[in-house]
Amino acid sequence: MRWSGSICALITPFDEGLSLDFPALSGLVEWHVASGTSALVIAGSTGEAALLEDAEYQQLLEAAVRAAAGRLPIIAGIGSPSTAKSSRFAAAAAAAGAQAVLAVTPYYVRPTQSGLLAHFRAVADASPLPVILYNVPGRTGCDLLPATVAQLTSHPNIAGIKEARAEPERMQELLALQSDTFDVLSGDDGTGLRAMLAGARGVISVAANVVPELFARLCALALAGEREEAARIDAGFAALNDALGVESNPIPAKFLVAGQGRCRNVLRLPLQPLSPALAPMVLDALAQATRAR
Repeated sequence: MRWSGSICALITPFDEGLSLDFPALSGLVEWHVASGTSALVIAGSTGEAALLEDAEYQQLLEAAVRAAAGRLPIIAGIGSPSTAKSSRFAAAAAAAGAQAVLAVTPYYVRPTQSGLLAHFRAVADASPLPVILYNVPGRTGCDLLPATVAQLTSHPNIAGIKEARAEPERMQELLALQSDTFDVLSGDDGTGLRAMLAGARGVISVAANVVPELFARLCALALAGEREEAARIDAGFAALNDALGVESNPIPAKFLVAGQGRCRNVLRLPLQPLSPALAPMVLDALAQATRAR
């Protein structure tokens, strides 16, 4: 299986009692199927994965797989500072029926490049599912360098990388490693179009939570080489991309999805709902994006 197009890093809906909201989750999956989303990441950082109990992680994945019913792939987040725990999460993801795992660099512990190499090799060896690497130094405190990625691309169970650094030079270094068995995906909505026009195969997106059909269209246009129309839509996303980072992800995204009646605006501590003073700006940013249809 190759990875391309609009891949949504899905929010996790909670009810007013802070339990998993399975009906809302099913509705979100249906929305993404109808909108042309290529795949869903469940229990990633946008899904408040660090705030889930282990049993909830399994339940969330199983519910997402049931709702998807084979209509789009489910990618399970297996982020952890522990190699052993990431490997256990990969086994749980396979048991739940996911099609791949997304493995972020170990956060907080700040391993060396040799440590990252050993970590990802061990996870890939242990995982029953293909592994997509995930580099997001702003959240984890460590940077998976292209030279290290180059050593990982030969592993038969490593299928690609989500790169959240925005510098074009970083993307170009990774694109040189792309092959029929290794997909390069942008993890930065603001530069996702530029990355796809340079050769990246898609975007693992936060914005796709909010306007999934429009974001899927943007990716399809970019991958088809329709630069002018893709650039027009992307320009409309500029304010939304900024707004989605105005407070910690997924605070603004969940606010906007809840505003469309698709989930409750409930987050788990230490996250809190969007500051009321920011709501008008965030709503205006969404309006600007939707006008670009």
